[in-house]
Order: sequence, then structure tokens, then C-alpha cells
Amino acid sequence: MKRVLVVDDDPTVAEVVAGYLGRAGFAVDVAADGPTALATATEQPPDLVVLDLMLPGMDGLEVCRRIQEKGPLPVIMLTARGDEEDRILGLEVGADDYVTKPFSPRELVLRVKSVLRRAASAAQEAPGGQLRAGPLTLDRTARRVTHRGSELALTLREFDLLEYFLRNPGRATSREELMRRVWGWEFGDLSTVTVHVRRLREKIEDDPARPRLISTVWGVGYRFDMPVEDGATGAA
Repeated sequence: MKRVLVVDDDPTVAEVVAGYLGRAGFAVDVAADGPTALATATEQPPDLVVLDLMLPGMDGLEVCRRIQEKGPLPVIMLTARGDEEDRILGLEVGADDYVTKPFSPRELVLRVKSVLRRAASAAQEAPGGQLRAGPLTLDRTARRVTHRGSELALTLREFDLLEYFLRNPGRATSREELMRRVWGWEFGDLSTVTVHVRRLREKIEDDPARPRLISTVWGVGYRFDMPVEDGATGAA
């Protein structure tokens, strides 16, 4: 049974979300503030966190940062504010997705299942060695990425996105297709893809302002360009 930690200071919202997740077959823990959420996540490590942005004691962004410091963990952010900046901030600190209040509990359950399904499928894939591209080495078995020998701290979704690019060099891919291929979603806010591409560029590009690996193809989406010094991506 997968365990979900629901963090929300509104007892009605927390009760409704926990009820729907429980009926969907999940074990659910509930926390009403940031410090309690961190303590609960340490005592009963969850498989996924549903995390409100506005919390007493410590806001959801800081909770997400601290949770991710211990290792990649799927997070779905809840926010009562529809402002795009808040949504982007959540994605930038490592959230996989966000849902804006008021929301449909059934939709949230579907999002939880989708994120967990993607994480499980990545973990269960048969070992495929390493993928290399210039200074980058991606080890699928260990779920590690190094850049010029130094390990990069990537979230689960950033890792999956980079793996997709390494497996499809030279191919222009739309944000809609990336959402289907990497996130496994047929719907969703495409800014989720945009933010993750930007974060990935910040971690793998020598100059993120002038990306040479992940290029923007205007009117289409993105393309991974092989480094000139390498010339090919391959499995070791």
C-alpha cells in the first residue's frame, strides 16, 4: 500500500483529501503545519506528498525544499492562489505538479496515481547501463547523473526529462508530447514542462542563458543537441 502525506492547515480540506485517497487504497498521514510535516515524513516516509503552499510555522516551499534534500520524493503542491508565480515557485523547488484550490478531489486522486505510476515504472525498468552525451553521464540503474564527474542533484522528473532527451537527440519535441512521454499525462498546464526544462538547463548547461544542449525550437518545443566534442549518445 502506497503512503501519502497530506499537509494542509484547513481541516476540512485535509479531511476530504485524506478520505478520497483512503477510499482509493492509499495509506494516508495528515499534518497541519510545516514542522509537523517534516517530522511525519521522517517517522513514516511517504511515497508522495500532497503539500499546501500556505502553512503555519513553515511555508510549503520550504517544506518541499527540505524534503527534497533527503532525496527525490514526488510532491503535488496545493495552492489557494492562482497566480502563475506561485505555481512556478512550487515547480522550481522540486514539486512534480500543482493543483489550484478549489479543486476536484477526484482529479487530485488521478494526479496522485499518475505521479506514483510514473515513479514506479521508472524504478522497475530493466537495467539499461549508462547514457552519455559529452560531459553528461546518466546511470539508469543507480538513478544518478554526473556532469564532468560531479553528481547532479536532480528531482525525479528532471531525471526522467533528461533521460528522454538523451534517448531522442536531434528530435524536436513539443511540450504536449513531453508531457505525455515524461509525465504520462494527457492534460495539464504546459508551464510545468517549461519550468522543468529551465531548471534542467541551469544544472547541465555551461551557460543557461545561452543553452547549447537543450535548444528551443520556436513554434515546436525543445530539441537536445549532441555536444560537438562527443558526437553521439550511447548506452555503455
